[in-house]
Amino acid sequence: MGVFIPAVRRRQQLAHQATYELRARQQTSLTPRLQQSVKLLQMSALEFTREIEQALATNPFLEEGEDDNAPADSGAASTPATDTALHENLSSASDMQGPALTEAPPEVVVELPELPDMQSEYSGDYPAARASGDGDSDVGQWARSTEDLRDRLCGELCSYRLAPRDRLMAEYIIEGLDEEGYLRTDLTELAGDGVFDPPPEREEWEVALKLVQQLDTPGLGARNLAECLKLQLIAMDETTPSRDLAIHIVEHELERLGKHDFSGLVRACQCSDDAMREACSLIRRLDPRPGLRYSQADSSYVVPDVVVQKFNNQWIVTPNRAAMPRARLHRAYADLFRNARYSDRSPMAQELQEARWLIRNVEQRYSTIQRVAEAIVLRQQTFFEYGEIALRPLMLREIADELEIHESTVSRATSNKYMATPRGIFEFKHFFSRELYTDTGGSCSAAAVRALIKEMIDGEDASTPLSDVDLAQLLGQQGVVVARRTVSKYRGQLKYPPADMRRQY
Repeated sequence: MGVFIPAVRRRQQLAHQATYELRARQQTSLTPRLQQSVKLLQMSALEFTREIEQALATNPFLEEGEDDNAPADSGAASTPATDTALHENLSSASDMQGPALTEAPPEVVVELPELPDMQSEYSGDYPAARASGDGDSDVGQWARSTEDLRDRLCGELCSYRLAPRDRLMAEYIIEGLDEEGYLRTDLTELAGDGVFDPPPEREEWEVALKLVQQLDTPGLGARNLAECLKLQLIAMDETTPSRDLAIHIVEHELERLGKHDFSGLVRACQCSDDAMREACSLIRRLDPRPGLRYSQADSSYVVPDVVVQKFNNQWIVTPNRAAMPRARLHRAYADLFRNARYSDRSPMAQELQEARWLIRNVEQRYSTIQRVAEAIVLRQQTFFEYGEIALRPLMLREIADELEIHESTVSRATSNKYMATPRGIFEFKHFFSRELYTDTGGSCSAAAVRALIKEMIDGEDASTPLSDVDLAQLLGQQGVVVARRTVSKYRGQLKYPPADMRRQY
């Protein structure tokens, strides 16, 4: 009996546990169309372009369209859901259903003046007219090739009359340069065995290196920072004030210079304070990474999703559709398939359904981004009028409440999205800044505080730079209550060094 009772209790416990595990749970499940809508919304402009081009290449029911007013397919597909419906579907996982779409509403076109000098501020835009395959569009009209460091130096090398052996050694040195223009590899290790017969002596490599160091920008081909700065100083005119003293400093006292030990430099070089200040100022004007000016960093483009312009004293937001592909339903193929009476479960029927979904989700993406951009511009009018210092605090929830959409939808519509403005190109997230309080009971944005710090540092006396404590006190005098550590964080975000490293002697 003593063994039977524990066994009964054990069965009761297992039954109770099973009942507990079988209780109902709510789970969010996204339909394929809703998954595609969310995916397209959170894409950047370049990712969106690649996605549409991929769909155009693989789906036979899609074609590249030029007319946004073309009627949409009249098949049994739902109309584009509003952002409110999008959020509701995210919560309930129910499919979007609605009346049949017969014709897309015509797009309202507003004639706006061009942005002032937009070409000089933004060079990564796509051409307005997309290639149609008829040969009228020439990629050479808008694409440009940038010359990298090695191409530039090899071009300069061609102007010298050299023996084949000497030219090959110089080319090996050029190929050994890194992106900053330094030669980090030992000279004797640049070429493998058997390349030269007989193998070059180190003196021959040194001569070839001297030749490369004389090509184009001074400082290229240096093996360390001291040599890079020395080459730039030697290239200056011999009458340059304090040039010889600066050469001595970079050769023998570079570590002391890096520690800003001004008094130690004066004692070591046995010179006057004025001469040392002039030499230090000369060294600061040198370029420690001369190869970066040939960097290909500008090859990754940013395509704005919207363009903001002032028209009749109002800031107008227009979508930048000219920079992105336009997809529309291929009516001829759709009609042929509908008349052929294929099964609704056939692969072609699935392709047609996916084409309809894509077209409507693309329009939904444009609509959501447009609405969010308009709400941002409406709240940040002062920024467009007066600049960064007038940027007001803004949270995602404010936009979500006004547009009656979920905060996560606003987050997706602002991630990796950019707007082109007369003040430059800004990410949507740039306009969202947390709130800081003032001693008068008001508030200002963190971006405005950063702008104030930048303005103070740019206007400081270089011999007595402002410390973080000084900056906090100056902000307090203007009514902005900010702690010293907050000032230090914002200064770091602006990429300004501490006061000791900004001091110029």
